[in-house]
Amino acid sequence: MKQTLQLRVSQHLALTPQLQQSIRLLQLSSIELNQELETVLQDNPLLERIGEESVESSYSIQEPLNTREKAPETNEVQEPLSETTTDSDFDPGDFNPGDNSNWEMSSRNANGTQSEDDDTDFSFQEPSAPTLREHLLEQLGLMHLSARDYLLTEILIDTIDEDGYLEQSLDELVELIPDEQEVDLLELQTALKRIQHLDPIGVGARNLTECLALQLQAMSGQTPEHQVALVIVNEHLPLLAARDFAKLKKLLACNDDTLRAAQQIIIRLNPRPGALFSYIESDHYIQPEVVVKKVKGLWLASLNNEAVPKLRINRLYADILKRNRDSSAQYLMSQMQEAKWFIKNIQQRFATILRVSQAIVDRQRSFFEHGDVAMRPLVLREIADELELHESTISRVTTRKYMLTPRGVYELKYFFGSHVATETGGVCSATAIRALLKQLISAENPKKPLSDSHLTDILGEQGIVVARRTVAKYRESLQIPAASQRKTL
Repeated sequence: MKQTLQLRVSQHLALTPQLQQSIRLLQLSSIELNQELETVLQDNPLLERIGEESVESSYSIQEPLNTREKAPETNEVQEPLSETTTDSDFDPGDFNPGDNSNWEMSSRNANGTQSEDDDTDFSFQEPSAPTLREHLLEQLGLMHLSARDYLLTEILIDTIDEDGYLEQSLDELVELIPDEQEVDLLELQTALKRIQHLDPIGVGARNLTECLALQLQAMSGQTPEHQVALVIVNEHLPLLAARDFAKLKKLLACNDDTLRAAQQIIIRLNPRPGALFSYIESDHYIQPEVVVKKVKGLWLASLNNEAVPKLRINRLYADILKRNRDSSAQYLMSQMQEAKWFIKNIQQRFATILRVSQAIVDRQRSFFEHGDVAMRPLVLREIADELELHESTISRVTTRKYMLTPRGVYELKYFFGSHVATETGGVCSATAIRALLKQLISAENPKKPLSDSHLTDILGEQGIVVARRTVAKYRESLQIPAASQRKTL
């Protein structure tokens, strides 16, 4: 086969660094965007953050103009950046690098003068909350115990999990303790009883039954209902979980009122006594990018000013570039260009979010008026076609971006969903069906809860054609138990 060289002309899409940055910023959440911004601010000296009081810079990012009419009480927004702005537009202003009047003193001595070697930090430090282990050991230290009893009790405390349960059996612990300690099972049982009398009540239990029983036994003013509750916990807890009230009444020889009172006592108990000391910080802090309000009869979306970073080019470096444009300033010139790109991409990100949000609000106007039951089916392609954007762009915009509305905070993706056909030939969104199910179940007779088949028939009477398994799937997504689990006395 003879090898030849051929010249072929073709077109392909090249992702420039600016385009790559624009796509990456678009898919970041507000928290991730702030982290990215802090990194860029540290790496690029030409970029700086400004406060609300200094928005006069021509290279600052402001909220893009909303094409719809604004309410008189809303804050006025400024014109977005011009793409053709040049370096000569920078004004160094009144910045004086020799002016120390705004410097803040970090530390002062007793006479009010600054101390060079005083690094003492007198700021308030919030005390850290004790862990479950620390809380138990603190109580243990108040007891008059021998060194051996204290050590054995501490060993058991170390085996208690974060929910307050003893992870290992006492027989296993006897085997694990070195032979030279000569520990028998009775000593560990005594140490465990000691722990089970500590706060919180129920700690040190080996299973759920023992945990609930410890709390019932610690209650003052024992009544017949308490005694019934204790018998249920010790002997019939699975029947209570299955809500087999008829069998429970027969076994306990009690009436409905006594069983109902005993059930309420058990419900008020804490199955995880150690969870009060488990402080797990949530990483799902939400900052909505968009705020939706009704203005003059129209639902309008606007950007949340708190979520929009306000950036500009550093005036001092901009002034240096105005005076020096030779090869010695190449580094600053490249940083200047990157800063421009970043500001422009940030602005484009929020402008796109605002456009998509307003398109969603226009199509889901009934939701804002009447709630979930009025949610209409919506897919990404509808918004993409309306705004002449790609579906992948709409997907990036609606992922982990949130909207503050009079009905609460919602992720933009919440307004998209599948649909179910109706008898009239129309469609009903899955969100609306879930809302209807929630309403039907909340209004049901607790003694005769609605089964999934019955719920399917009710929806069919309203013209919504849906299978029983679909109803069961929607009910489970709402974390609503089955009819047998919802039955009460």
